[in-house]
Formats: sequence, C-alpha cells, structure tokens
Amino acid sequence: MVPGEKRHSGDLAIEGAAPGPGAVQAGAIELLNLPELGIGVLLPELALLVNTRALAYAATHGRVLLPTRPPFVALRFTDRTALAGELLTPGAPDRQLYVLLALFAAAAFDTAAHLHTTEAIRQRHPGLAWIGFPAPDADGLWRFPDYSYGRRLASEHPLTTPGGHPA
Repeated sequence: MVPGEKRHSGDLAIEGAAPGPGAVQAGAIELLNLPELGIGVLLPELALLVNTRALAYAATHGRVLLPTRPPFVALRFTDRTALAGELLTPGAPDRQLYVLLALFAAAAFDTAAHLHTTEAIRQRHPGLAWIGFPAPDADGLWRFPDYSYGRRLASEHPLTTPGGHPA
C-alpha cells in the first residue's frame, strides 16, 4: 500500500514502482505480526484471499499470470493498484480487512508503529527518515520551538515540573 523500491534485483514481491523505501522496508510485516495486534495468525488466510481476488482480477482483465509467482505478485504494478482500488471501494466484499491492512502498512511507514520512537530514530527507520521526522534533542526529548500554526496555543501551567509533567 506504500510502494517502494526493490530490496534486491530479484525482488518479486515489491514492484519497485517508487524511489526510496516502502511499507515493507519500513516494517509492515513486523507490525502485522505483533502479538498485540492478534492478526498474525490470520495473515496466511488474508494472503489467500488477496491472491484469490488477484486471480479473479486477472481473469476478468485478460491478464496472464506466471504460475511460478503468487497471483498478486504476478500482477503488474498498475494492475495491483487497480485491484487495491477495487478492494478498498466502499461496499466491496471484505473491504474492512483491506482497509486494516492498508492502515497498518501506512502506520508502519509513517509512524514506525511497531517500534519505540527513540529506537526507530536510532535505527534510521526508513519511513521516518523519508518523511524527515526530526531527531530528539541531546537529552532524548523532542521539543518543538516553532509552534504549530506559527503561534503558541496555550500557556504552560504554572505548576508544571521542569520535566514537563503536571504537578
């Protein structure tokens, strides 16, 4: 759902349709397999469902798929994109499942949701690096001297501790 460059020259799963990292490089598979999400055990069935839909798409659009590749992987990028559009269309069968997969892919890329933020920064998480997420200050805390919308939204409470906590 977040396309990126191939991980290596023989990479079949990632089409290489965009420069830079994509959801897979950013940890989407790791995020989907987090025990806290509880969906890792469903991934083989979801892959089967996606591949079944890819076969149906190929049949209705006159696409010939290589039998040595999973059906979704065998589709060209433009066809993968069109199929994703169909799967995510309101009212589509199983749409909620595909929306969750898309959200988790985006979360892995945009937020490194499977990692603690400081660990993600230390590892140079590809999604956070790609979007220019700032490193913390020398003490490991993030401070933003330029306020959102260009102005301070609220005054600090007078009893706030030096660490930023309410007294």
